[in-house]
Amino acid sequence: MTAAILAAVGLSLVSAVAYAVAAVAQERLAARTGRERAAAEAGGGLPALLRRGAWWWAVGLNVVGAMLHVAALAFGPLTVVQPLGALTLVAAVPLGAYRAGRKVSRGEWTGTACTLVGLAAILLAAAGSGPSEALSLPQALGVSATAAALAAVLVFSLPGARPGLRHATASGVASGVASALTQTVTVTFTAHGGGRMPLWGVAVLAVLVAVFACGGLLLAQASYRGGLGAPLSLLTLANPVAASAIGLILLGERLQGGPLGIAAAGVGAVLAARGVVLLTRAADSGHRPSSANVPEARPGPAEPVNLPALPAQPVKRRAERA
Repeated sequence: MTAAILAAVGLSLVSAVAYAVAAVAQERLAARTGRERAAAEAGGGLPALLRRGAWWWAVGLNVVGAMLHVAALAFGPLTVVQPLGALTLVAAVPLGAYRAGRKVSRGEWTGTACTLVGLAAILLAAAGSGPSEALSLPQALGVSATAAALAAVLVFSLPGARPGLRHATASGVASGVASALTQTVTVTFTAHGGGRMPLWGVAVLAVLVAVFACGGLLLAQASYRGGLGAPLSLLTLANPVAASAIGLILLGERLQGGPLGIAAAGVGAVLAARGVVLLTRAADSGHRPSSANVPEARPGPAEPVNLPALPAQPVKRRAERA
C-alpha cells in the first residue's frame, strides 16, 4: 500500500472508533430515557433530549468521526474508505459489552472475525491508487437526482414491504452519495486547486452533501422504529455498496489483480456481509430476555365464570301436566 492509502486506512479506523463510541453513548442514553418514550411520542421528547449533556457528547463524537471520514476521503478512494465504515459495528461490540459489564458472546466474536477477514480481502483488491478523479458537476447532479428518486421510491412506495428495511436502504444510499459528493468537493480543492469546478458549483455540492447527510440520519432513525438488527445490517451494507458503485462506474476506480482480484473482493464482500449480519443478530439476542430467566407459568386456581342470569321459568309439576 502507498502512504496515501495507509493514511486513509488509519483515519478511517479512528473515525470508526469515534462513531462506535458515539453509538454506545447513544445506546446507553436511550436506555436511561426509556421511561420517557411516551412523552417523546407525544412530541416533548426532542427538547428534553437536547437538554442532556450526554446527547451533545454523542453528537460531538459523530462530528469528529465525520471530519476524520472526510480527511480519509482526501487520501483514499471510495472503494477503500467506505467498506472500513463497517468497522464501526465491530468496534461497538466490545465497547458495548464492556460498558454493559458482560462478556462478548461467541456469535459476536464470529461476526467480528468474518467482518475483519472480508474487509481485508476487499482492501487487498481495492488498494490500487488514491482518488485521482472526482465527479464533474453534471455527474454529481445526476447521481444526486438518481439517489433522491430511489430514496423516494423506497420511502413512499412499496407499501407491502417492511418500512424499517426500506428506510434503512434509503439511508445507506443517501449516506453513500453524501460520501461521494464529499470526496468530489475535497479532491476539487486539494488535487485540482479548485480550478476544475466553479465556486458556485462547489457551493451547490456542499448543500447537497448537507441534505443527503441529514436525510440519511433521519431515515436511519425512522428505520429503527421496528427494531435495530436487520435495519442496521442493511444500512451498513447499502452505504459502501452505493459509494463503491459510484467510484467504480464514474470515478475510474479499479480493483487490482484482474479476475482474481474481483473474485477476492466478491468473497470479501460476502464474508463482511455475513459478519455484519452475525453481529447484529448477536446484538439483538443480547437484549432479549433469556428463557432460563423467565419464570415458568404455573396454572392457578380456576376463576369462577359469571354467566348472565336467565329469566325465571315457571316450573310445572308432573301432576299438573297430567
